[in-house]
Amino acid sequence: MSSYATAGLVASLDGLAQDSPAPDNPWVSWQYLENNSDRILAALAEHISITTQAVLLATVIAIPLAVLAYWFRPLTGPILASAGVLYTIPALAVFAFVTPYLGLRPITVVIPLAIYALLMLIRNTLTGLVQVPEEVRDAARGMGYGRLVQLLRIELPLAVPGILTGLRLATVSTVAMTTIGVLPGHGGLGRLIIEGFRNNFFKAEILTGTVLCVALALALDLLLLGLGRLATPWTRSSAPATAPDQSEVAEVA
Repeated sequence: MSSYATAGLVASLDGLAQDSPAPDNPWVSWQYLENNSDRILAALAEHISITTQAVLLATVIAIPLAVLAYWFRPLTGPILASAGVLYTIPALAVFAFVTPYLGLRPITVVIPLAIYALLMLIRNTLTGLVQVPEEVRDAARGMGYGRLVQLLRIELPLAVPGILTGLRLATVSTVAMTTIGVLPGHGGLGRLIIEGFRNNFFKAEILTGTVLCVALALALDLLLLGLGRLATPWTRSSAPATAPDQSEVAEVA
């Protein structure tokens, strides 16, 4: 065999060795967790930060839009349709559009995630407002409340269950979608997953990122569920009820 053929064979074998996973490649590796704890915690912290910023930004935008659709019913269709169109835009396209203007920063990931959360938040907030009993509105008007005061002191508090439902859906969805932010360089736990695939399919790294992502989504969902139960004590009564009666409206006021 010529020296050129031998060199080619060695190069081919080296390439196969690099593409194949290591023989000792378990899904669970405590040594990996111990050796990379700082990097894992940093990825988790970034994931939480991006998710929180995106959901808060979406909430600040969505609630006024839902109120606008609630007050002016002809705007309901256009507002929901616009949010639905934004929800269908591929994440890669949004990243490609905003990156030249914002650069490779966390905000580049936060804005697309906030856009995707708008539809769930607007729709559920609007549903919560619409479901406020008419007799409660009549009682508020009878007490001399104007539209804005009635909204802030009566309707929004009674719409909290619907708002929190949208918030929970948006939060869980955003936790999952934050992993895509690895493309512009800020994907939180998504970095562990993608680097695990690049690192000869390193199972422990992939599983760590995946499990932490699922655990974070569950933890935030349970946290919001608990906050919702604290904020809506009337929903914990034995008899099902959608809202307090008129005497309770006076107490809210």
